[in-house]
Amino acid sequence: MRTWQVERRKRTRHLIELGGLVVKAGIVDLTGDDRAIILGALLWMADKLQGDHGDHARSLWAAKGKQAFEYDWPSASPNDTAPSARVVVMERERAASHPPVGGLQKPLCKSALG
Repeated sequence: MRTWQVERRKRTRHLIELGGLVVKAGIVDLTGDDRAIILGALLWMADKLQGDHGDHARSLWAAKGKQAFEYDWPSASPNDTAPSARVVVMERERAASHPPVGGLQKPLCKSALG
């Protein structure tokens, strides 16, 4: 295989992985797959990262992303009912800020039951 073909395949894989992050975050569903909204949100994020509080935003977003990656969801399929990474992170944050009453702890979501 030629060098340019190998590089093209690497780039294609990288772009597909980045698109997968948009899907896992629930962005596609939340925006109704509106590309203008998605691009606008990404541009807003880029502005935030370049602004005065870029380091703070970067650390907050990195923590949320790491938390979402720690959740091992099943591979996506058209009939997948697993929660998006966004839902998992929100449920974990809610659980952390509202400790269980009486020592009983509910699972974060149905698929967390294993």
